[in-house]
Amino acid sequence: MSDTEVVVELSGITKRFPGVVANSDVNLTVRAGEVHAVCGENGAGKSTLMKILYGMQQPDEGTISLRGERVRLRNPQDAIRAGIGMVHQHFMLADNLTVLENVVLGAESSLGIGRRARARVAELAATTGLEASAGTLVERLGVADRQRVEIIKVLYRGARIIILDEPTAVLVPQEVESLFRTVREMAADGITFVFISHKLDEVRAIADRVTVIRRGTTVGTVDPKEISTRELAEMMVGSQLPAPGTRESTVAGHDVLRVSDLLLETEGSTRAVLDDVSFTLHAGEVLGIAGVEGNGQTELVETIIGMRKASAGTIELVDGAGNVRDLTRLGTLARREAGIGYIAEDRTRHGLLLTEPLWFNRILGYQSREPVSKGHLLDLAGTRRDTERIVRDYDVRTPGIDVPAAALSGGNQQKLVVGRELSGAPVLLIAAHPTRGVDVGAQALIWERIRAAGRDGLAVLLISADLDELIGLSDTIRVMLRGRLVAEADPATVTPQQLGSAMTGAGS
Repeated sequence: MSDTEVVVELSGITKRFPGVVANSDVNLTVRAGEVHAVCGENGAGKSTLMKILYGMQQPDEGTISLRGERVRLRNPQDAIRAGIGMVHQHFMLADNLTVLENVVLGAESSLGIGRRARARVAELAATTGLEASAGTLVERLGVADRQRVEIIKVLYRGARIIILDEPTAVLVPQEVESLFRTVREMAADGITFVFISHKLDEVRAIADRVTVIRRGTTVGTVDPKEISTRELAEMMVGSQLPAPGTRESTVAGHDVLRVSDLLLETEGSTRAVLDDVSFTLHAGEVLGIAGVEGNGQTELVETIIGMRKASAGTIELVDGAGNVRDLTRLGTLARREAGIGYIAEDRTRHGLLLTEPLWFNRILGYQSREPVSKGHLLDLAGTRRDTERIVRDYDVRTPGIDVPAAALSGGNQQKLVVGRELSGAPVLLIAAHPTRGVDVGAQALIWERIRAAGRDGLAVLLISADLDELIGLSDTIRVMLRGRLVAEADPATVTPQQLGSAMTGAGS
């Protein structure tokens, strides 16, 4: 690989924001046809560096060279013209448009929208392994095929350097293997990949080289075949890579949540989004829900928390004395006041107000309870004190509680949300993808806090695309497919591959 042409060279990249140095003298060298991983803890500066490479932000210092020529990328259009594409973690596709329409949208001037465009899309579909036709609506595609459409989009625009941001976050093991085959084949044809991921075992499986960034600066570049996962984790965060592991069951006897015959229908849909869903969750139990995204997990969570109204069925919360409260017709605030904590799958949409300070975000969902309120009035002093406690106890790295939530890295935002939702002694925690996009250190902290809360009797409904997390944290796992609970698995014996098969309906 050492004789291969250098296609990307970032030298001395420094980027400052008010009160924060995101990148400090970062160096990155990427060669043609390689898969080059960039790893680092949350807040280490990976996202900022990739935004600079894609023209979304400008460096304060340092230079960018592409194929030996120094360039200035003022915006993503400049990056695209220079042959750089980016596949974002959260897909940027229009569900109501076809594959062809999504690919050519904004690039109509190159091959038009007719026969030539269709032929090029078909050619790229073969390259990426997309079997769906160009006329298929994106809303009908699974997560893995949506990702392929995103890759086709950047290839269609001429990209020879592709940034993949957390590409395996929502894929089951079989889909990860398929993606990696595609990446290797494309790399063999000269396409260069910059691979951003927190999953170190996957990084070691796919990357030719790994550059580690810690606290905004480059730690080093290594050959993943010559370093263990533990050593790579130590480079990132200075500690051993945690694992969810196995644990003794903390399930107590009494019920906490009873969901019976839950039905959710949506206008225009040919089938129910949730169909006859029933389960019981006990005190001290972690019930994991496995499923490929788009099979009803999000709707299940939103129906239990009150963001959606069930078409039929009941949702009941039971206290330690056996008193049953029917939540089915109650609003979200009433359910929160009944003792439900909620870690939303998208913290930026449903968990935080990014433009507001940290102490203000402590109020959300708790505006009627101590320590946020006293009677009918907000207790701002109490709110600030408790926010400072959360920052200390959950290692939220921030200059202070008056900075806006947007100033924090994703992992620190998540630790703030987890700290808030585990405050106030909830009886039930709904945790949707609680460690998505967080580094190994934050992941370990969140896992331990969920375990500790379980030991104290908290019931947890865990939805996660991380199958190791589901297996390691759950007492019971249920598999959701097309809005139904179709299988049950024992975390002590099930493998990620077996779960992945059940999630995709293989063998059913």
